[in-house]
Amino acid sequence: MRVDRVLGATAMSVATLFGGVVAAAPADAAREVALNGTYRVFSDGEWARRDEVLFDVPSETQTWTVNTSCVSPIECTGTVTSSLGWTGSARLDDFWFIEHDIPKWAPCPDGTFARAHQTFLIFGFDPVTEQRIVSTDFLQGRNITKAPSGSCGRNAVLDFELPVRVERISR
Repeated sequence: MRVDRVLGATAMSVATLFGGVVAAAPADAAREVALNGTYRVFSDGEWARRDEVLFDVPSETQTWTVNTSCVSPIECTGTVTSSLGWTGSARLDDFWFIEHDIPKWAPCPDGTFARAHQTFLIFGFDPVTEQRIVSTDFLQGRNITKAPSGSCGRNAVLDFELPVRVERISR
């Protein structure tokens, strides 16, 4: 009996230490993290990096139609269709990962094209407090596009990384 009280008190102390009593997630919690609707996506080329060096590329705005479903507040999957003509996968794993392949991304000197994989790594963000939050209305993160080493005869990965802002425009 004394062991039960000690364990209970210890669990309560740990919960209090880390921000209060831990409660079970409500049934709606999975729905609250799902990305669904239409989003405006802006990739800022002014702050693009290539090989960790600032490299000015054109900025890009696109519209996404997102359809995801969640089995829990930390496990979601779905699809994203872009106004730029691609469809990709979406998954939640601490961050949202939106991914698709680009068959002809970079022109090579020999007239061929390098293929690439594009990943948008995004998370909910409060622009007022500038903190990461659970949000499906305003997100930010990185737009990362990489061609494998050896593309276009270059013995290195060809990649660009841009800051990205994602804002819901309709449900």
